[in-house]
Amino acid sequence: MDPAPHELERPVRVALSNDYEIALLGLAAMLARHTDQVQIVDITTSPQFLHEPDLILFDTFGRLPDEDVKLRQMVAENEAKVVVYSWDDYPEEAARRAGAAGYLHKSLSGPELVSAIVALHTGEDSGPGPTQDEPTRFWPGQAAGLTEREAEMLTFIVRGLSNEEIARRAYLSINTVKTYIRTAYRKIGATNRAQAVAWGFRNGFSSTDDTGI
Repeated sequence: MDPAPHELERPVRVALSNDYEIALLGLAAMLARHTDQVQIVDITTSPQFLHEPDLILFDTFGRLPDEDVKLRQMVAENEAKVVVYSWDDYPEEAARRAGAAGYLHKSLSGPELVSAIVALHTGEDSGPGPTQDEPTRFWPGQAAGLTEREAEMLTFIVRGLSNEEIARRAYLSINTVKTYIRTAYRKIGATNRAQAVAWGFRNGFSSTDDTGI
């Protein structure tokens, strides 16, 4: 539902959702620079929200697009528009099939992301213009030198998925998955899956999600 005219005079009320609080804190920090356009009303790992947002921004860090129960639950249980915030390996088509009202790519800068959120809220079709501002994000394992993609692979391993399952459900080649995992292992000093899982549990990779991957 498009906003009423008087609602366009205030910032868009945005709720942030993901399984990992540290990922949400980075996203919140990026949006907090633009309080004249967006107001963060909830930061939660739950599919439910304490306040009534205009738009729910669902960061897919540590999520797989195939049968994402949490995304479907949020769409079904909330009147607000649910917008997926992700990389190419969580394709827009999968997000749309699950009921998402929009899809925003993680390559967007802070101002671009805010402009896109406002456009989705108001029903505008025009996209944001380019800026020089770089995104600011945080994720588990960042302090150990893991890239966001490497960290995501480790979250899937901690959840018990095999390389083949990750590749199939993340729409990645098995060689791409193995490359991410190999570089992640090297950075955390793991030589096998058991060591990687143990490291993950010690370093914030245990998910709060109980709806399934």
